[in-house]
Amino acid sequence: SEMSEGQVKKFMYVNRKAPHGTIYALEPLEVVMIAAAFDQDVSLAFMDDGVYQLKKGCNTKGIEVKNFQPTYRALDDYDINKLYVEKEALEARGLTEEDMCVPVEVRSRAEIGKLMETQDIVLSF
Repeated sequence: SEMSEGQVKKFMYVNRKAPHGTIYALEPLEVVMIAAAFDQDVSLAFMDDGVYQLKKGCNTKGIEVKNFQPTYRALDDYDINKLYVEKEALEARGLTEEDMCVPVEVRSRAEIGKLMETQDIVLSF
């Protein structure tokens, strides 16, 4: 079944990498904002070390990568408010929902897996 032009597609971006010292964390955000600008249904999932991307108070001094947290807040302007964080990843790293710098929905790995199955496009970074 070909998707008709202008039909909203569901995109999920899965972030599994820690933010600093790599360019990985920046790229998904740029892609996300582009997709959102085209009125797609965009959600983000943070799994494994990706949960560190949302950790409050990350010290980015001395690191050449800019602090992404203001960018995450900008997601709100694009109406992207589905940020899913893997429960097991938080627990393994001694983090809780309160440690996140933006509002998130904590879901188990299995639940995030089910969400992935409902997406048209899943991009993993």
